[in-house]
Amino acid sequence: MLQNYVPILILFLLAAGFGLGMVLMSAMLGPRRPDSEKLSTYECGMTVDPGARRPFDVKYYLVAMVFLVFDVEVVFLYPWAVKFKALGLFGFVEMLVFLFILLVGYAYIWRKGVLEWE
Repeated sequence: MLQNYVPILILFLLAAGFGLGMVLMSAMLGPRRPDSEKLSTYECGMTVDPGARRPFDVKYYLVAMVFLVFDVEVVFLYPWAVKFKALGLFGFVEMLVFLFILLVGYAYIWRKGVLEWE
């Protein structure tokens, strides 16, 4: 029974060896010319802020959570659309209930002003 897993072990060892070999070759053969410009932190063209403890605005986290909620909605809509005919009327009504709950949530975050950037 263990002989069935030998090809998987060989593939794993080859992949790990290839990855480790590329990292080692890059470290040995890669150019090393550090200067102050290369060692500085890159912040998309902005000057680096020395205070790393500056708090983020709560709206950043709210928008991230809203994105996740509506992204998960698409994950549920795709398989439903694929099996739409097989689910029949029951599947259609269940998806309408699901979309109604999401619509209520969308209206709530709209009224709370989560989507407004000021």
